[in-house]
Amino acid sequence: MAAAAAATTTTTTTTTSSEESTDIENLYGFGERLSQAKDKSQNVKDYEGIITAAKGGTTKAKQLAAQLIPRFFHYFPQLHDTAANAHFDLCEEEEIGVRVQAIRGLPLFCKDTPEFVSRIVDILAQLLMAEENVERDAVQKALMSLLRQDVKASLTALFKHVESVDESTDENIRDKVLTFIRDKVFSLKAELLKPQEQMERHITDLIKKVSFCGGHCTIVLVVSGVVIYRGVSGPRSLVNGASIVRSSEQGVVIRDSLRDVTGGEFKMFIDFLKTLSIFDDKAPRERVQELMEIIESQADLDSQFDSSDVDHIDRLISCLYIAIPFFIRGASNSNFFNYVSEHIVPVLDKLPEERKLDLLKNLAESSPHTIPQDARQILPSIVQLLKKYMPQKRTGEEMNFTYAECLLYTFHHLASKTSNATNSLCGYKIVTGQPSDRIGEDFSEQFKDFQERLTCVEDLSRATVKKLTLGMSVQNKKMATASNEVKEKIKNEKQSAAAGLKTCNNILAMTQPLHKSSPLFIGDKRIILSWKEDAKSAVIPVRGGSGGKRPASTAINGSNNAAKKGRGAGGSQNQLVSRAFNSIGYRGRGGGRGGRGRGWGGRGRDGLNQFNLMLHGLHRPVRATLIAILEHPPSSQQFPAATTGPPAAPLLLSTSFSSPSLTHHHRNTSTTIPYSQPPPTSLTHRPPSLPRPPSPAPTTSCPPSDVHCRCPVGGGGS
Repeated sequence: MAAAAAATTTTTTTTTSSEESTDIENLYGFGERLSQAKDKSQNVKDYEGIITAAKGGTTKAKQLAAQLIPRFFHYFPQLHDTAANAHFDLCEEEEIGVRVQAIRGLPLFCKDTPEFVSRIVDILAQLLMAEENVERDAVQKALMSLLRQDVKASLTALFKHVESVDESTDENIRDKVLTFIRDKVFSLKAELLKPQEQMERHITDLIKKVSFCGGHCTIVLVVSGVVIYRGVSGPRSLVNGASIVRSSEQGVVIRDSLRDVTGGEFKMFIDFLKTLSIFDDKAPRERVQELMEIIESQADLDSQFDSSDVDHIDRLISCLYIAIPFFIRGASNSNFFNYVSEHIVPVLDKLPEERKLDLLKNLAESSPHTIPQDARQILPSIVQLLKKYMPQKRTGEEMNFTYAECLLYTFHHLASKTSNATNSLCGYKIVTGQPSDRIGEDFSEQFKDFQERLTCVEDLSRATVKKLTLGMSVQNKKMATASNEVKEKIKNEKQSAAAGLKTCNNILAMTQPLHKSSPLFIGDKRIILSWKEDAKSAVIPVRGGSGGKRPASTAINGSNNAAKKGRGAGGSQNQLVSRAFNSIGYRGRGGGRGGRGRGWGGRGRDGLNQFNLMLHGLHRPVRATLIAILEHPPSSQQFPAATTGPPAAPLLLSTSFSSPSLTHHHRNTSTTIPYSQPPPTSLTHRPPSLPRPPSPAPTTSCPPSDVHCRCPVGGGGS
């Protein structure tokens, strides 16, 4: 029996080998005759034989057929569909050798028949899902070959997988295509996008279709629950699910929105567009405004605002942040500011806390680029928010110093563009000769109210500066004898305290000019917001013991005039310690530089330079207080050791320094960090929409980094 089975196996193997040999000989024969024929279109039987071998031949025969089918493809237009389908089937064979050979042959279909480029690219895009490295590598090389052959048609076919115009689209394929576009196309744009301007315009249009959610969308008119009209319009508003775009007594118009790009994808597209020559730094303002329109579309500024729609809030705030560099280049921020003023400011309290802070920071950074007409329209809303977040008296209201800094900065820049608008809002008496001055009217009550709030905020800021400074001096003494682990904790405490000092110092710099009846508003770059780093960091040289010349005051605001004038107007009063702590690497909303640096507590000359720099930038009373403390250090009974737990008393009002938890609010993140932990080293992004991290854990302490005090303002002495 065994001998009979072995004989049968041998016979089968011999037969299979014989069949394989016969198939290969036949294929070589077909190929030779086709190669030698002058009019190859007459050898239809030979080409059909190759197709037949691809459908039912042996493994080696299929591999050979995968080489021959695309080689003679364009000679037989009547067999195009049959030949192409047979070859596509080879791309799905079980044997990886057959699949790889078939994939390598796909670009050859388009060599003499360019009309097949889109179809072949579509097939290759689906094959990006291949698990085997050799197969995936063959797919990518085939796609690159087609991109070099016909970049316009290839890009168009690839982006159809990104548009995701129906729910049946495979998300995995879409992600693979996006990864290929990012890693291969974007990185080789100089090689692939030729002719340059024409192809840059084409890929811009493709990205617009994706960002505008592509194509057209359904319009439905609903009256009393009955659909009375259904039509098509576009482009769609970018929201998840159906969005109400207009409502009235007659009914509601609903746009049936399909998929949307995620926040990470949208940022990737915008970052790529900025690198194109048609949108570079030399591009005219119209091109910059074109990018702004893409961002505005993604922000969905045409839709009604719903404070419970977290996705729309995230998208709006993140788009506003993405738009800031384009405001600087001359794009208009009118649509964003008008939308925020009309729809969001009235319901600001309903926004999640961390997103509210991000919005105010984005408004502050955008305000210098507002035109006078928009500034006049938006200023009343900003003044109302200022009065809301600046307490009139120390009677128990909450005080968030970072909110105050954002709003004061926005107020200064808007008011500098339409100064007489503040007459009726704040009781000032600014004369421009225009009827809008309203000089004859009595606004003394508004002036009194605004001045009381300014004074209260100044008092609270000074008290906070004093407490943070005292606490930092205590920690500085501990640094000399602390272990490495404790030193790291102290460094984090200093970093957080430095952020609080920057915030309070900026508030003092912006409130002091507002006490005059005709103030000069700060509309330049003198104030550097606390979450942003200085453009230039210079170390002030230490005066030598032989009576060297005292160094001139270096202004935090980056103003050369202020630096030359020492403590002149707007000079050192808002310098404080921002330069001294710049090397610590405080991370702003955009992540900032994560460098650790030595800080002002470093050793030797570097530490001394940084320390002198810190002293040089402080307000005169604060500087005198700090020097007195250093000359006569407090005893341990006066200032107990810092702990890692919550403070026994609120930071703003307590008489001793402790180490509460800090709430770091970065540009797109807000996380609660105890003193015992280092600050975050990276930002998280929310995939389904524009970047949004998880909400922070609630805290009842007084965070000096945002100096957000939720304690009663009048609850104790300063």
